[in-house]
Amino acid sequence: MGNDFDLTWDPIEPRTIADRVRSDAAGAVVTFEGVVRNHHGGREVVRLSYEAFEPMARKKMSEIGAEVEARWPGSRITIVHRLGELGIGDVATVVAVSSAHRAAAFDAVRFAMERVKEVVPIWKKEWFADGTCHWVRPEGSPVTESS
Repeated sequence: MGNDFDLTWDPIEPRTIADRVRSDAAGAVVTFEGVVRNHHGGREVVRLSYEAFEPMARKKMSEIGAEVEARWPGSRITIVHRLGELGIGDVATVVAVSSAHRAAAFDAVRFAMERVKEVVPIWKKEWFADGTCHWVRPEGSPVTESS
């Protein structure tokens, strides 16, 4: 087990992702779960869909893993992101990091998730209760509006 990076069309079980980074040398395992919420920008969200350029997305996630390893030596990291249609409450992404100490694990998880949003080619479409939808840029602003 250890560092791995994946995209999946299946539901994500955060505990199994965290178990991938556990080791006897790690005193801390920290996970981040990105979960589909029911609102954005004052509007009711009913579902999301994610698409990715899969080969490049996996490559970029692996590069993020290498960045984490360089900044926090001895850490182990796993990143899994879901693709397809997700409902409210579904887990969209999990980042798990283990480290000898908690501060490094917390810092590495935050760093990795921010890097995922910055560089991994995964696109999110929000579907609203009023029947409209739009694609969202990584920083959160809409790209286009459609119905």
